[in-house]
Amino acid sequence: MELRIFTEPQQGASYDDLLAMARTAERVGYGAFFRSDHYLVMGDGDGLPGPTDAWITLAGLARDTTTIRLGTLVTAATFRLPGPLAISVAQVDAMSGGRVEIGLGTGWFEAEHTAYGISFPPLGERFDRLEEQLEILTGLWSTPAGSTFTHQGTYYSLIGSPALPKTVQSPLPVIVGGTGARRTPALAAQFAAEYNVPFHSLADTAAAFDRVRAACAADERDPDSLVYSAAQVLCCGVDEAEIARRARAIGREVDELREHGLAGTPAEVVAKARTFGEAGASRLYLQVLDLSDHDHVELVAAEVMPHLV
Repeated sequence: MELRIFTEPQQGASYDDLLAMARTAERVGYGAFFRSDHYLVMGDGDGLPGPTDAWITLAGLARDTTTIRLGTLVTAATFRLPGPLAISVAQVDAMSGGRVEIGLGTGWFEAEHTAYGISFPPLGERFDRLEEQLEILTGLWSTPAGSTFTHQGTYYSLIGSPALPKTVQSPLPVIVGGTGARRTPALAAQFAAEYNVPFHSLADTAAAFDRVRAACAADERDPDSLVYSAAQVLCCGVDEAEIARRARAIGREVDELREHGLAGTPAEVVAKARTFGEAGASRLYLQVLDLSDHDHVELVAAEVMPHLV
């Protein structure tokens, strides 16, 4: 099982904070460093120094790291036009030497849209826009050099696009996530290299995996051609005192984290991670909420990662 680091910088982090954690994750052997795509702090806190843009951040990390893979869980389809987004992602892929992945979703946090003047249509329309964006991104990147790409949809029209630049990776991995019962599995089956279930129980995660497998079968796609992954909040410590200290640092309770995340001693985290593996996950995103605690990710790399190979 591959372990990846997943961060939430809208809660309060500078680029330098993210870079330091990404370099630590790279040094100790995590498979990837991912970040959310949000513009507003959630819950308590002031979010200082303020939000950082996901793709500007990843462009910087592409040059300031060397081997670790980079991506978003997930870029909001409401934030960016698909044509310019395709250019940005392809450019960051080139800047990284082919280490970029993109998770793309509908967008869900209405307050950040209101705060920054971004349109927030109803959910059905957001899914329609997401589907068109997936068609456009994958279509632009897969159009042969020298050919043009045209898409005439309900929300976006691209006429005779040169479909440049191309990504270094072909295809560049696209991640679709969520637990929707109908449209999400269909989109994953049609467009995704990876399907991710964020912050749900083991039972809900397994059920969501099954729905995507069924959607693949209906689409005549091999269900095993996708990577299945889950995201869980991380709170690991060598003893109860360290676990409690890390829980306090992120404003959470130990018992709640043990129930709803990957929390406890390294042995406990290994045991719970393995249950997700048994449900079909070959990749786990560890949500690290305290970006100053590098010892945390080093502990997991030393005491958890070797037992999940």
